[in-house]
Amino acid sequence: MMKTHKDLIVWQKGIELVKSIYEITDSYPKSEQFGLVSQLRRCSVSIPSNIAEGCGRNSDKELIQFLYIALGSASELETQVIISVELGFLEKNKAESVEILVNEIIKMVSSLIKSIKTRIKD
Repeated sequence: MMKTHKDLIVWQKGIELVKSIYEITDSYPKSEQFGLVSQLRRCSVSIPSNIAEGCGRNSDKELIQFLYIALGSASELETQVIISVELGFLEKNKAESVEILVNEIIKMVSSLIKSIKTRIKD
């Protein structure tokens, strides 16, 4: 049985993603500090944060709601990574490694949602 959100592999991968995004955005131009850098960082932080908040709630329905928010943040992050490449702030190979992790998280969160919905029905 799960003890806390910290036991979830998807949460752990979310933390890994945050660290990666912070490292990558360190090399962005200073002019993007309050633009794309801020957006990328907030989005990445939102993913594990919403997983954690959902796990801390009182019901499966609320957990699912926060997992959907995490999915939205993951999709938003994916878009911002593409924009970063298009603007020349991020190398394609670094973007690809982020996209692989984001897609993995999206699949895991989606599976978790499906699993909870199935459990609710039973």
